[in-house]
Amino acid sequence: MSRIEEMIRELPSELQQEVLDFVEFLIEKRARKRGGKLRQDWAGALRDYRDRYTSLELQKRALEWRGD
Repeated sequence: MSRIEEMIRELPSELQQEVLDFVEFLIEKRARKRGGKLRQDWAGALRDYRDRYTSLELQKRALEWRGD
């Protein structure tokens, strides 16, 4: 048995599940980095606002709309 397995077995069951969830997240994150093509489906999404805002104002608005 590896050291990591021993450490996980010492945790309560709810924390073991959290470790499992985190490992699955790391695996998915790694897979996304490898195969993803560059998406550009966002291009032109703010076209309707070009006459109402400057590019800097649009940038700030986009951050607000995204919740950042």
